Amino acid sequence: MSLSRRSFVQTLGVGAAGMWVGARGREGSLFGSEAVFAQGAPSPIILSSNENPLGCHPDVLAGVRGSFAEGGRYNYAAVDEITALLAKKHGVKPENVLIGSGSTQILRTSTHVFTSKTAGLTATIPAYEECADYARLMGHPITGVKLTADLRMDLDAMQQASKGAGLVFFCNPNNPVGTAVTASDTRTYLETLMKQSPTTTVLVDEAYFEYATMPGYATMIPLAVQNPRVIVARTFSKCLGMAGLRMGFAIAHADTIAKLKAWDGTNNVSIMGLMGVKAALQVPDQWVKDEQARNKAARDFTQKWFADRGYTPTDSQTNFMFINIKRPAREFRDACLKEGVLVARDFPPYEKTHARISVGTMDEMKKAVEVFGKVLAQPAKSAA
Repeated sequence: MSLSRRSFVQTLGVGAAGMWVGARGREGSLFGSEAVFAQGAPSPIILSSNENPLGCHPDVLAGVRGSFAEGGRYNYAAVDEITALLAKKHGVKPENVLIGSGSTQILRTSTHVFTSKTAGLTATIPAYEECADYARLMGHPITGVKLTADLRMDLDAMQQASKGAGLVFFCNPNNPVGTAVTASDTRTYLETLMKQSPTTTVLVDEAYFEYATMPGYATMIPLAVQNPRVIVARTFSKCLGMAGLRMGFAIAHADTIAKLKAWDGTNNVSIMGLMGVKAALQVPDQWVKDEQARNKAARDFTQKWFADRGYTPTDSQTNFMFINIKRPAREFRDACLKEGVLVARDFPPYEKTHARISVGTMDEMKKAVEVFGKVLAQPAKSAA
């Protein structure tokens, strides 16, 4: 029986649907912490949600403002236009592209379409939780794979755990740890898995693609277009600074895109977001290169600050870092919050030793490390 997203929510009932919608609220709930700052106090330094601290290009803002008059119309024509522009940008056909409300919608839709009660989800522990949260909500099995000692994907272990899975969530670079896998190793993993488990689909999340500086890292888009068992998810929320506009997309084989589109469609994206994407696709390459360089400089500065003081960072390929702070993340987070710096939530099983810190501007990071130094100078209240 064909099942639409609307009928799925009706079947779940209001309570369960609310859990689904609320699952993404963990990041947002941190912003409620700003209420602890006294009225008139300086704005906090927000290093908790992996946003671009400079926001989007001015042309994107102009595109959004220019779309207001179209707000009374549905998005059908605009979706087709932006889909064609995205396809041209990535050298694929429109039937290979599906626009979503951030990459979040793409992740949820893929989990719904490709997992079941007998063919579940496989993902690393930790990884971005959207797919696992949604699979858990549906009662579909989840197989977690531990990272290596240096917090990279263990591809041999992933290979074994992926056999028979409905969907593998391959977050590369990986949120929250920031490490990445080379293109050659990724292709080897995918080729081997497709032979051993030909009914398994792999969702490659490339949300932080633009920030990766590791030699050998590359997109899996060319493979996804050819292989109906590979999906690539991308977002405009990170490098292009459009987190609040909620725009992302999938690129995959035409048959795979058709399956995803049949489940959730494209009606969840707004005219404002679509026109923002239209402008973003015309942003000069130099603007993107400048943002990449800005992020790398601030990231390198902060990671060196930690490393020089004996706190080990991972090899981050993103706009955040994962640091062994040798104490519980909650303790560190609460102390930083009192000093006006927000860092991220807990990420089990590393919540007793590691903290994720987003990359702000260089000025913000210089101010933040002063706070980190003050906090870490105090003895840990509980054993790490």
